[in-house]
Amino acid sequence: MSEIRYDRLHDTHVIIAPERLHRTDYSVKRDEVNIEHKNCPFCEGNEKLTPPEIFAIRGKGTFANEEGWHTRVVPNLFKAVQIEMPYKHHYGPFEYLEGFGAHEIVIDTPKHHTSMVQWSQENVEEWLQTLRQRVSDLRRDHRIAYISLFKNEGTQAGSTQAHSHTQVIGLPIIPKIQKEAYARSYEYYKSNEHSLVESVLMHEEEDSRRIIANSSDFTAYCPYASTYPFEVMISSKAALGQIDTISDESIKELAPLLLGVLKKMKIQLDSFDFNLCISTPPLQEGSIEHELLSSVDEACRFSIRIMPRIYKYGGFEQSTGVVINPVTPELAAKLLREEKDA
Repeated sequence: MSEIRYDRLHDTHVIIAPERLHRTDYSVKRDEVNIEHKNCPFCEGNEKLTPPEIFAIRGKGTFANEEGWHTRVVPNLFKAVQIEMPYKHHYGPFEYLEGFGAHEIVIDTPKHHTSMVQWSQENVEEWLQTLRQRVSDLRRDHRIAYISLFKNEGTQAGSTQAHSHTQVIGLPIIPKIQKEAYARSYEYYKSNEHSLVESVLMHEEEDSRRIIANSSDFTAYCPYASTYPFEVMISSKAALGQIDTISDESIKELAPLLLGVLKKMKIQLDSFDFNLCISTPPLQEGSIEHELLSSVDEACRFSIRIMPRIYKYGGFEQSTGVVINPVTPELAAKLLREEKDA
């Protein structure tokens, strides 16, 4: 039987319809590629094929734009926005801002890995440390109101480069969907004196059917109103800060949980495309209400969202904004939870 479920975090409805699971357009597998490419601009030894690096975690005695790095950040060669553009707002019937912003590529690993599942725990820790540094640095530019932190893995998820990488986009605006989400989080916190994510986690823990794994400070679960089949959220149980302020201790705890979840997903889904995004609340004076800024860590808990792209959406989803998910999150969590040795 299908259900129309309400997603409290994103203020959307999702139709959970397991009857549609066996449609012919449903497929979870893709061809796995892991071939060294001599001309891959993201591989170690090809540093001259990218713009000069902005930041890198490197081995001792190594130099910028040479071999010896563990993670490396460069400007996107095909920028959506550019930091060199004037920060100028044009008003009128055709209002627009000039294409100011930051668009960076985090090269996740020097090896030609095509999936996060191939990473080691140390890789994940250094990746999180790199993201922490880049968001912290970009927040110092008060022209940037919002930072989007996301990873596309596989062509179905929008990736055009096989080598594992992450993107950081800083904008002079806060997208409407994000502004509304953080406003809801703040209003909930103000009314209830605890965060919406904390409330969701409390109910998920009580129900337990959608919980995949726990650590001291983080919970991995399939959301009650999952938009995507096998969607996973990893959220902090307490106010641990945001990606730019999270501690080394939290990173060391988060890394094995994230990697373990991805490996469980691979066992169930084989090679699969997915999008991953990390919560990045706006933290600039003037971009949102001061009250939210002063309580942002409490109101907006740190979270990672993993969205497998294994099911094609059609006209209904595009025209209504209501997604049909053929896999119940209870079943997805049960299957992922049973993979003890992932």
